[in-house]
Amino acid sequence: MRGRDEDTGEYLGESRSQNRREALEVLALGETLVDLTPAQLARLPIPEGLLEHIEYSKRITSHGARKRQLAFLAKQMRREDDETLEAIRDALDANSETSRREVAIMHRMERWRERLMVEGDAALAELLDEYPEADRQQLRTLVRNALAEKAKNKPPRAYREIYQVLRALMLLPQMGAGLNVDAEDDDADEDQDEQDQD
Repeated sequence: MRGRDEDTGEYLGESRSQNRREALEVLALGETLVDLTPAQLARLPIPEGLLEHIEYSKRITSHGARKRQLAFLAKQMRREDDETLEAIRDALDANSETSRREVAIMHRMERWRERLMVEGDAALAELLDEYPEADRQQLRTLVRNALAEKAKNKPPRAYREIYQVLRALMLLPQMGAGLNVDAEDDDADEDQDEQDQD
């Protein structure tokens, strides 16, 4: 029971409504965690004990039993400190932002592939303006082969290869900073090896 401060008349502690809102937020977080794949869960800072409850909740399919298990999971989550739950929420937000970026890039690659198939050299010229490191001849050959496969109703091998080439083109610039650092580290290691040999 909360009670009031005798001097000020203010309520002590949180209201029942506030406690209920917080409990529902934790329940919603638990439902989100149960719906994630094992790979997505592995990227989150979830304590081992809590992870066991999440994995057990995934296995329950009966509606009533699942509802009870989710309530139990939420109860276990409320035993964790606020920092742990905030870290999980922050990691979920970061993962969802990363996923959105990956999906946007994937859609962009699909659009370019379709344009290459439909517009041919005009689309290829535009692509080369944006990505000068692209291999014109390779892409032209792949597009020609993909069109031939489509006409002959063959498996779309070249069509898939176009996607892989576009993927390498569009993802490399994002990973470039990390690649440069690695290359510098390799150069530094080689210099150190040469000095050790002298």
